[in-house]
Order: sequence, then structure tokens, then C-alpha cells
Amino acid sequence: MSLPEGFTIRPFAAADRDGLIALWRTCGLVVPWNDPAADIALYQRHAANAIILVGVFGDGRPVAGICTGHDGHRGWFYYVSVDPDWRGRGLARAMIGAAEAWLAAQDIRKAMLMVRETNTAVTAFYEHIGYEQAPRVVMQRWLKEPPGGGT
Repeated sequence: MSLPEGFTIRPFAAADRDGLIALWRTCGLVVPWNDPAADIALYQRHAANAIILVGVFGDGRPVAGICTGHDGHRGWFYYVSVDPDWRGRGLARAMIGAAEAWLAAQDIRKAMLMVRETNTAVTAFYEHIGYEQAPRVVMQRWLKEPPGGGT
């Protein structure tokens, strides 16, 4: 599948902040216990191990985004998003590919992601592009009380 003409993927710039947060909200990725502005700042502080990529057309407004980072062994994807008006045109696959390429350039051999149980529609997409469910139990412990109570 060829990408729409004029679509490019580039690293996040400060001017993308509000548009990217709006995109995440439109895609239903923002929950009360994750402050998207704080998450962007966190990625920027850890730029040696993390990157935010945005997909844009000529006007520069983000229509797709992905955050990726690694722990030296595994890479993780967060906030994978495509504007609903642009879905079904290969943008998500391109964003995942760009993030995978960035991880590979960091010598990271495995990419991981978590899907909220409420986001079942996206599981088929990830399986279609070669991801598989891993038999794992994810456990967590809040080190600071999250705003709005998190899960």
C-alpha cells in the first residue's frame, strides 16, 4: 500500500505539542492518570532512549504519532495514533515501521506494546502486521498517586 502523497514522518518539534495532544484526545488515548503534556516532557528528558515521531502533511498538523523508547533490551510503543479521517491508508503501519527502524538503529531487537482491554479493535491490526500476543502477566505498582486514580 502506498502512502498518501505528501505524508512524511519526522521527529517531534515543540510546535507539534498542542496538535499531537489534540490527536491523542481524538483517538481516545488520553486517560485521567496520564497527563499527555507531562508524557511529552518525559520523552524529551530521556531523548537518548526515546523519541516521539509525528506524521504530517504539508500544513504540519500531526495526523499520526507514536512514542517509542527502550530499556536497553526491549523497545516499547505508546500513543500510537492516526486521525480517524486518515485511517485505512497505511499511516499506522508507516508509523510503526518508522519506530521499529529507530529501535533497530539503537540495537534494540524486540518491540513490545500493550493494548488496553477496552481497545480490542486495534488488536487485529497489530496481528495483521506481524505482532503476536505474548503470554505475559503485566503487573504494576503506582509509586506516586495518579490523578483521577489509574489502572
